[in-house]
This record gives sequence, C-alpha cells and structure tokens, in this order.
Amino acid sequence: MRNAAWLELEKKFTDFVQIRRILHMYPELSFQEVRTPAIIAQFLQNCGLEVKTGVGGRGVTALLRGGNPGKTVALRADFDALPIEDQKDVPYKSKIPGVMHACGHDIHTAALLGTAYALSKVKEQIPGNVLFIHQFAEEVIPGGAKAMIEDGCLDGVDVVYGAHVLSSLPVGMIGYRPGALMAAGDKFEIVINGKGGHGSMPHLSIDPVLVGSQIVINFQLISASRLNAVDPVVVTVCSFHGGDSYNVIPDQAVLSGTVRTFSKEAREAAKNHIEKIVKSSCEMAGAQYEIKYEYGYPSLWNDPKETKRVKRMAELVAGKENTVELPLQMAMEDFSYYMLERPGAFFLVGGMNPDIQAVYPHHHPKFDVDERSILQIGKMFISLVFDYLTDSMSYSGQDGTHRVTPLLLPKKYKRKEERL
Repeated sequence: MRNAAWLELEKKFTDFVQIRRILHMYPELSFQEVRTPAIIAQFLQNCGLEVKTGVGGRGVTALLRGGNPGKTVALRADFDALPIEDQKDVPYKSKIPGVMHACGHDIHTAALLGTAYALSKVKEQIPGNVLFIHQFAEEVIPGGAKAMIEDGCLDGVDVVYGAHVLSSLPVGMIGYRPGALMAAGDKFEIVINGKGGHGSMPHLSIDPVLVGSQIVINFQLISASRLNAVDPVVVTVCSFHGGDSYNVIPDQAVLSGTVRTFSKEAREAAKNHIEKIVKSSCEMAGAQYEIKYEYGYPSLWNDPKETKRVKRMAELVAGKENTVELPLQMAMEDFSYYMLERPGAFFLVGGMNPDIQAVYPHHHPKFDVDERSILQIGKMFISLVFDYLTDSMSYSGQDGTHRVTPLLLPKKYKRKEERL
C-alpha cells in the first residue's frame, strides 16, 4: 500500500515541482492569500476529495475517506510568504515585488498536494481517513492555526503530523526530536519619548536614541546573567528607528524585537526583565516610554510516542544514516497549537544543496532549497498515514472482519496549561 502510493508520488514528481514553482512566482503575504488557496482547493477537488474553503478565514481542508473504516490522520502544510525581495537568479523567481517564499512554504504545499494525489490513487486500501490541512498565515502572529482549530479543523482527528524543509540540513536527511522542538515566540515594541534638539547640544535634550541604545545592550544581560543557563532564552532587538537627520536629536525612538523561550518560567521572567530594564533606563534619563508586549505562538512539543514513529518512518524513507535527532530550534511555529489539541509530531526535512546555491538561511533574499525535499516530505506523510492507521487496527472474529480499537487521549493533552 505504502509503496504503491510512493510510486504514484514519484511518477508525478515533475508536476509537483511545477506547482511549487508557480506558487514561488506568485507568493502571497499572511492574511492576504487569495490565489494560493484557490489553486489548492481546485487541485484537491480534482483528486475527488471533500474540500472546505475559508476554514478559519483563508484555510483549506480536504478529507479523504479510505476504503475501510478507521481512525483519522491529519497532515498539515502552510502556504503564506514573506515581505522580502527575491534576489535569486532562477527562472521561477518571484514576480511579486517585495514578496517571496523565503521559508519553504511553497515546498510544504506542493508536498502535501502530492501526498493527497498519491493517497487518492490508493484510497480503497487505506484503513481510515486522511485530512489534509492547508494553513494560511503561519508567519505572522496570531497565525492561522489557532483560527482553523477554532473553526473545527481538528474535529474527528486522532493524530496530526507536520513537516518543514530546513535549508541548513543537507537534502536527503530527515530530522526529529521528541518533546520540545521549537521555541515560544513573543513580540515587543518599545516607544521611547524624549526631548529633541540640536545634535551639537545634547545636554539640552533627552536623547531617545541614546536611551534605546542602552536598552539594547542591557537586554543582553537577560540571557547572560538573569535567567537559568540551562533554560534557553533569546531576546533580540530587530528594529531600531529614531530620527531622520544626521544633526537632529529626535523626540522619539521605536524598538521592536522578539523573545524566544521554551518554559513558562523563562517566558514570564524574560518579559519582566524587559519591563524593568526599559523602566530604569528611561527613568534615569528622564524619558517616557510605552511597552507593547504580545504573546505569540507557544513552544512546539512533540509527542514522544509519535516521534518514535517519525523516527522509524524516517529511517525507512531516508535510511538510518540520514536520520538525525535535532537540537532545540529557537524558531517558532504555530503548528504548536495543533500539538496542544492532539497527539502528533513535527519533523524537518533537509533542503540544502550547495550545487544549486541552496545554502542561504530561511528568510534570506536568496533562500532556496532542493526540490527533492518535496518527495521526502511526501513519502514521510504517506508512511506515517499507513503506519498509524494499520497500527491502530486490531482484528477479531472468525469472519475476518476488523474492528477499530479506540486510543484514549493521554491526560497531558487535556492539560494545556502545563505546557506553553
């Protein structure tokens, strides 16, 4: 069954590459996706699946009912792009100014469409159901996952899997990690109001740029000496705007950045230290301030049992020598919301290939990955579907009929407050 689906995927590989390139040429920003979900929905309808559009806003889901009754496996891919100018010299370079797929979501979408196509060709052999979740707006808080879940996309789902291509992992390799994999990601904006003046007379002003600079430096103390060294935390100022003239001290400076943590304790401590540093720095200089702190995605936590399944399937797809346990990733992913609701796992697939200049990090203007990662993700999804569904079945009775053995939801999935 699995091998037949693999073969269907391989036969149409060039078609899925073409889909990926079309998506890459016409990317759409988070919460602005119109063309992309329409392409996805049409493809899934052509596969004969039960398609829903507008799920949670702009999401698309499609249900494949197998030839035999059983449990339901959900597979998820995201499809939004980023506000970055594409600087690659390739035929499929983005045609939308200032917008590009700089994180691989086009790869994820093509892989999940390929999976849907392949499984639809062998659906009579599937002992259960498969739900394909195509999610909008992963890149921007609050993200699309939470809205799609609230709209019922996980109703009737027993387990959910997701994948992400990784430009720092060589193509052909697959990475997994039980438990914590990706960090919680929060957002902050700090407005410093000082007193403008002439650059030659700073003593008559309250310089918000100087105050902001002190804040940026002091933020480095949070991870260096204020929090437990074995509980990772990153506080990064990514934007600093103040003034527009070389000899004028501005009235205002604005800083924004991100906080990445894994534990609830580190998350709250980092937020508190940010507030203390801003308050003391501004008070010392006589400046006023305003802090906007927004909690983002929770940390992504993989179910240990399902991660073991991912590892076994990865060794089947890529070989033991190409299956690796990953270190903690400080990136954030709103797939974490699915993991708060259902057991499952998120895995990473290699896309790096120096021969085609696929070496740049995610969110870089020259980001690209080896398109063979589409096959790797597709084969992993197919393998996970068959392994989970067949593992969930038990057979009884002399007539050879089967019955489904219900798997109870572990308590930890009912106690979301215990994890971020």
